Amino acid sequence: MRFGLFIPQGWRQDLTGIEARDHWAVMNGLVQHADTGDVWESVWVYDHFHAVPEPNGEATHEAWSLISAFAAVTGRVRLGQMCTCMAYRNPAYLAKVAATADVISGGRVEMGIGAGWYEHEWRAYGYGFPGAGDRIGMLDEGVQIFKQLWTNGVATLDGRHYQVSGAQLAPLPLQVDGPPLWIAGGGERKTLRIAAEHAQYTNFDGAPEGFAHKSQVLREHCAAIGRPFEEITRSANYNVVIGETQADVDDKIAWIEGHYALTVPQKAPGVAEDFRRGPLVGTPEQIVETLRGLEQLGMTYAITYFVDAAYDRSSIELFEQQVVPALR
Repeated sequence: MRFGLFIPQGWRQDLTGIEARDHWAVMNGLVQHADTGDVWESVWVYDHFHAVPEPNGEATHEAWSLISAFAAVTGRVRLGQMCTCMAYRNPAYLAKVAATADVISGGRVEMGIGAGWYEHEWRAYGYGFPGAGDRIGMLDEGVQIFKQLWTNGVATLDGRHYQVSGAQLAPLPLQVDGPPLWIAGGGERKTLRIAAEHAQYTNFDGAPEGFAHKSQVLREHCAAIGRPFEEITRSANYNVVIGETQADVDDKIAWIEGHYALTVPQKAPGVAEDFRRGPLVGTPEQIVETLRGLEQLGMTYAITYFVDAAYDRSSIELFEQQVVPALR
């Protein structure tokens, strides 16, 4: 099994209490940690502008700026976003941004892309909020523009949502045909069809039942277009709450509730309960057992999030020492 690590960037209240002048040192320290050794194949950030579980003004650093910064200070680990919202940047421009980051990194960028969902930030930033069909249509057309630019260095598309006419990209990304495409989202009629057509990776529901169902839908789309289902690596995102004992796990859940109470007190109990119900919550042995079951379902790439990463690396280190070796 392969593993990725989310780097705290503030979006999930995960830099609360840390001065802005120190944010980069915290993020860079974790990226450097991930770049050392071979535990983590990749590091990830979210593409959002306003915090969750509510837009309360907490720090939220911009994803592609961080990708380029990470590219400049690392030498091994791969660099992804889970996931870039297609409509937040013109796709020809975004293809250029990703190509530049790929060059800076020496060819280590992953391209996570999705249709977007966070209505508050869409409207606040002046993007409106198109219906789901239009957002997915924008995703489809944008991916077509990416592939033209990254393969040929020029793109022309007269689409419903995007029009480009001889857009040029030079230099090309260092990776042949561009960064690998991760199509994120589980929409069964359209998003997973787009994934079947274009993705090297998918990212959808990580709970066993949901993962199995979405995988079957993806398989059916692949069969319909004649693409081998096995060509696509299926991944999922996981909130990890890990402790040597159940008492340690309970203490960490209590810490999560107290931490969120600093900024979103009314929502803190619900957030803590959501963490508690996640698939990767428990002792190392319990988490290994869950991941082995998921691996049997075809989930071979876990992208992990540790809510306390900016404050205490002990959860990450326990996962590295007792979970990852059991699955390698």
